[in-house]
Amino acid sequence: MQRTHLAIIIFFILVFVPYTSHKITFCIFAFLTSLIPDIDTEFSTLGKYKVMRILQFFTKHRGMIHSFSFCIVISFILSLFFPVLAFPVFLGYGVHLLSDSITLEGIQPFWPLRRRAGGFIRTNSSLEHAIFLSFVLVNFLIIFSRVLKIL
Repeated sequence: MQRTHLAIIIFFILVFVPYTSHKITFCIFAFLTSLIPDIDTEFSTLGKYKVMRILQFFTKHRGMIHSFSFCIVISFILSLFFPVLAFPVFLGYGVHLLSDSITLEGIQPFWPLRRRAGGFIRTNSSLEHAIFLSFVLVNFLIIFSRVLKIL
């Protein structure tokens, strides 16, 4: 679910942001690109817009756009023209894919190869809710500890 993806990417942003030189850019792009893989479904935050129907017509959910092949190509192109964006885009996109790869439906990590990577977590299950709450708690603890260090 989207909220789980967001809780997980916030964790990774919190882990990596101290080591980045463009902190705001890093946070924004990692966060936003974590939403992009679901653009291939009309039920997602970005995919719900009618302009995305064209893309959805040509792709299937958890197909090409849900692959590390696509993520790596996009990140490589960005590294050539906008190097500061390459890592946050790779991180946001990649963490989304990694999260989806442990669900029952899984992903095709190296599209066009048909091999799927799938796990045992049912979307919107009690286990996913527990994972979401765990990441929210850890995120809160990280933020709280950093605030205490500032004071």
